[in-house]
Amino acid sequence: MKLFVAGLTGDFDEADLKEMFELYGEVKSSQIIIDRATGKSKGFGFVDMLNDAEAKEAMQLLDGVAMMGKKIAVKQAEDQPRKAPGSSYGNNDRGGGYGNNNRGGGGYGNNDRRNGPPPRRNNY
Repeated sequence: MKLFVAGLTGDFDEADLKEMFELYGEVKSSQIIIDRATGKSKGFGFVDMLNDAEAKEAMQLLDGVAMMGKKIAVKQAEDQPRKAPGSSYGNNDRGGGYGNNNRGGGGYGNNDRRNGPPPRRNNY
């Protein structure tokens, strides 16, 4: 079971996170999310535990615990939908965002009309 852990201090690393959850069971992996621009922790991460019962116990016991002056939050991680390759926003064939798959672009999703936003419709 994959757990989301928030409220971590900036000096908390993946080894610390893994060690904290290993008190409750076997940890498959641990990950601290790092800001690309600064290289510093964003204050949250993920722990993947092999046994669901152990993960639930760790979640119940650690959620809301004060650690280094901050309360941490531990929840079951939710699956995020995958983005289309090469896209930032929008879907595969309607443009949007930064113009994925060479269709539209500029956030309008205008389906190959590259000269501005789609025409307005008067819906009276």
